[in-house]
Amino acid sequence: MATKFDVVRDKIMADCKVLFEGLQYDVLRTGSQELCLPIVNEEGDESYLVVTFKIPKGSRDGDPYDGYAVAEEFALKQKAKAEKAKESAEKKAKKIKRDEEMRKRKAEAKAKRETETDK
Repeated sequence: MATKFDVVRDKIMADCKVLFEGLQYDVLRTGSQELCLPIVNEEGDESYLVVTFKIPKGSRDGDPYDGYAVAEEFALKQKAKAEKAKESAEKKAKKIKRDEEMRKRKAEAKAKRETETDK
């Protein structure tokens, strides 16, 4: 049974198919809500990109789907992820510097011991 939004989804899918074909992609219809594009990466490996068109209804507890809220939540998660990665990179850089300094001090101490024993 088709809903009133199925017509809208099908129209958008048709528009996207025209767009992808205009960009020189082969476009395959692999499902009622899917378009598939054969792709090749810079190393010549072949794969497929599947684009799914869905009209979410919302949660099981009756809350309607809010795309703006979901997008905002995604942006916040991405920002937190980036901050965590930055913090991790900073900690790693500090550890590398600290380890290099410790190795340098150990090498200097070893060299000093060796010169003292040579005397």
